[in-house]
Amino acid sequence: MTALAFVFSSGWGGGLNCYLVVLVLGIADRVHDTSQVPNVLQRWDVLGAAAVMFAMEFVADKIPYIDSTWDAISTAIRPTVGAVVGVLLAGQADSLNGAVGAVVGGGTALLSHSVKAGARLAINASPEPLSNIVASVSEDAAVLAVVWFAIEHPRAAALIAGVLLAGGLILLYALARVVRRGWRGWKGEDLRTAGPA
Repeated sequence: MTALAFVFSSGWGGGLNCYLVVLVLGIADRVHDTSQVPNVLQRWDVLGAAAVMFAMEFVADKIPYIDSTWDAISTAIRPTVGAVVGVLLAGQADSLNGAVGAVVGGGTALLSHSVKAGARLAINASPEPLSNIVASVSEDAAVLAVVWFAIEHPRAAALIAGVLLAGGLILLYALARVVRRGWRGWKGEDLRTAGPA
């Protein structure tokens, strides 16, 4: 159950920023050599690739509509990384634990990615860019805090991630109309003539 809780927290974080999750886990393992994190994540090539992709996402995530384009591209990437990290954290890939880790990590990443992408469409319906920057920095801070906390306290971190995920899903449902307006804006339709949602 402890490993599954760690997978859940990492999957939640991966749906928001999978490259940051890989960096946090890899750096933590390199600095502290933690038994919970597989050594493959601390390799320099893995950390380097994650750092380059994180830098790209760090910029793209703060620009209105560019962030939604990045999210659309990441729809396949974030759940896949969540599933791979889930397998690595759960144990052997050919075991039941590995399969469960892949489903939990990938599924949680898909749900949190959906919340992020939908929230960004809602934010993009607003004309000012500051809210994108605030949302992006808040997401990165939450991922860093929860995943780092999960290394030592996986069950408590999973509870926090679960509350954040449930809250995000409820908020996304409540903002469905604004999300549709942001979707039309991302597709290039004129928001003033698009009519009611």
